[in-house]
Amino acid sequence: MSRFVDHIRHARAAGRLGNRFRPHDVRRACPGWADHTYGVFLPKHRQGNPGGYTAYFYQNPDGTYSLLV
Repeated sequence: MSRFVDHIRHARAAGRLGNRFRPHDVRRACPGWADHTYGVFLPKHRQGNPGGYTAYFYQNPDGTYSLLV
């Protein structure tokens, strides 16, 4: 599993990140990563992504993301 995903999971468990989040929420809850990471990683690793990358997130109809179990 990605260290970035691990950081997001810890932020969720600690209550720093809600069930649904956007890249800017992740930036606040998980600082220290490259700026482009926040905007690129979530869509790249969403369920049903066109590149076939490992899915860690579900993209909700409102555009927010949720962690897959």
